Amino acid sequence: MRTLLVVDAANVIGSVPDGWWRDRRGAAERLRDRLVPYAAGGVPGHPGPVELVLVLEGAARDVGSVEGVRTLPSPGSGDDRIVALVAEEGQDRPCVVVTADRLLRERVRALGAEVLGPRSVRPAPEESPESQGRERR
Repeated sequence: MRTLLVVDAANVIGSVPDGWWRDRRGAAERLRDRLVPYAAGGVPGHPGPVELVLVLEGAARDVGSVEGVRTLPSPGSGDDRIVALVAEEGQDRPCVVVTADRLLRERVRALGAEVLGPRSVRPAPEESPESQGRERR
């Protein structure tokens, strides 16, 4: 049975001050696209393939799914939608939630989910695969 990997989009996007606030929808689309390899490859402790769900809220909630990443809009609180998703789809299989939100971490752990921080799917710029091949100028 595939691991359910749930990503708190707002929290992961907000973990890197890269100007995301100027284009929230664009930031969500970029995150969604960066997550595609994780659907096949998995995350630490959970080799792929995994079922990857990106929970979106606010201005980014209408970003569509792509192969490997199902987007799930939240009409209200993204945290509440994540908790409901874990309760609905994560009870009979491994479930991992990616967030740094302390309250959300407690809520999903109470349901049996494991929690990873944003860097598990969004490395700091100096750690990202894109930057490791670049020469320093």
